[in-house]
Amino acid sequence: MISKEHKKHASLTRPALGSFARNEWAIVGAPCINIKLLAADVIAALSPQYKCAYADTSHNDEVTLPPGRLASGAFLEYTDQLNYHQFNFNNGLRPINFKHQFTDADLVLVNGNHQPAKAQVVIIYNNKIASLQKRVDELTNVELILLADNVDDVFDFIKEAVPNWQQLPMYRLDETEKIINFFKTKLQNARPAINGLVLAGGQSIRMGVDKGTITWYGKEQRYHLADLIKTYCDDVFISCRADQQTAIEDGYNTLPDTFTGLGPFGAILSAFREKPDSAWLIVACDMPLLNKETFDHLLKNRNPSSIAAAYESAFDGFPEPLITIWEPKSYPVMLAFLAQGYSCPRKVLINSDITLLKAPDNEALTNVNTPDDFEKIKRQIHQKIAST
Repeated sequence: MISKEHKKHASLTRPALGSFARNEWAIVGAPCINIKLLAADVIAALSPQYKCAYADTSHNDEVTLPPGRLASGAFLEYTDQLNYHQFNFNNGLRPINFKHQFTDADLVLVNGNHQPAKAQVVIIYNNKIASLQKRVDELTNVELILLADNVDDVFDFIKEAVPNWQQLPMYRLDETEKIINFFKTKLQNARPAINGLVLAGGQSIRMGVDKGTITWYGKEQRYHLADLIKTYCDDVFISCRADQQTAIEDGYNTLPDTFTGLGPFGAILSAFREKPDSAWLIVACDMPLLNKETFDHLLKNRNPSSIAAAYESAFDGFPEPLITIWEPKSYPVMLAFLAQGYSCPRKVLINSDITLLKAPDNEALTNVNTPDDFEKIKRQIHQKIAST
């Protein structure tokens, strides 16, 4: 007999996404041309620093043929234009498709006359009273009110729908600089918090002993690194295999791999699975020369608009993935690489938009993977300690 009892889905922490992205505002209450012009002003001002996007709906009510090869039956067409790239879809996009397309956006402005977003900007415009009343149920998180030229007060039905309307910033529609600064401040305050992850779950086959347990500075390296990075992070975790958890000292958080068999790639994904809205400062325990200056420089030059901030390897010029700040937007990117059969964090960095930095001290990025490496670095560390 087969049980028909409902089986619950796995308990997963979902990213704090709206209809399109984490930071999105529907602009509602004005003619579409005013919304387009306002969005253009904000995007022009913020795009040098942030990846900005816009979502709207066409007003073309006529029955027209689909563009290009879609008219011949293709479901998708891509065109490499001279100064932009164009995708045409035949089938409608589902909500999850929008989140995928906008995954890299820092800011999404939406024409709220046609589509919703998780936060709203309400324009009080006399000629759009009826339209705004139709969408009053969509005003779930109003964060800014704008008054058009011919308006001096907020509509009564908005006051009822938005109980905290008097505490919200309110500008005139032509106060462009104030409006731009509103969005700039919102994006600055939305900068993701950073957690730390010490990678200590490897097999250490070449070394012959667990590299995380090697003592370089009076304590095991996994604890030394966790203590070193905690000043930069909200929380610090030691990444490990499930069978290693009981060996970790009390007082140190553990984060066992849930993406198993993937090495560091799986450890990073496991961290994002736990906290998908945090950035993660990843550090491998096989770099005993890492110091405060190396971390200071990395954090100082962090850029949440890119998917990661990493150092350039002095050995081959490629990004060093295991002392890197991985931003939340890198999570879906890494999953997409995994879906295509790639599990190399460096390959993700090489093929993505990242902030690539020169290390203040290239020697600090030295890996220790073999007994010969161990002896060499051990002598180097002892000499430094003796000289100081």
